[in-house]
Amino acid sequence: MIVVIDYGLGNGGSIMNLLDRLGIAAVFSRDPGEVGAARKLILPGVGAFDAGMTSLDARGLVAPIRNAVISNGAALLGICLGMQLLSQGSEEGELPGLGLVRGRCVRFKPAREGGLAKIPHMGWSSVDVVRPCRLFPTSEEERRFYFVHSYHLVCDDLEDVVAIVRGEATFTAAVERGAVFGCQFHPEKSHRFGMALMRSFAELAV
Repeated sequence: MIVVIDYGLGNGGSIMNLLDRLGIAAVFSRDPGEVGAARKLILPGVGAFDAGMTSLDARGLVAPIRNAVISNGAALLGICLGMQLLSQGSEEGELPGLGLVRGRCVRFKPAREGGLAKIPHMGWSSVDVVRPCRLFPTSEEERRFYFVHSYHLVCDDLEDVVAIVRGEATFTAAVERGAVFGCQFHPEKSHRFGMALMRSFAELAV
């Protein structure tokens, strides 16, 4: 059973719909006890970093998430803002993140500084897997995912980076640190590529 964390901010309903379509057992919960006891967690999210952390804290979910992962060995997948919240903090706000992945989120540079012509980065992008990761199938086919974001995670340890997007600006698309995973893209909007990733997470042994 996967627990999708309901903290009042984001795309949790869409994630639940995808899991239901795939026949994967899941519950949408904001109960700290249920979150803390879970063996697999998904942290979705759309919006601003500080708003996300404030919502998690207001519902008493920060400690249960950290305890589930650090003390109980639960697997956790952060999606979009949820991936950014795994970090230590963000230029977007002042609050500390969950601190499960070492690094910070930074805003894309504009084109005049060697960055993106258009911010936010929005639409379909090809993702290059740069090291083996349990979330991605082993096939060599091109992987394309849907993104909407203005900030991206810069990891302190490059070994945590498992997939990147190359283009106007190269940035981290997915991370894996122990049983903590994150994807900056939206699997629920990424058709067969997103469905394959969610199946991989559901099938993880923990």
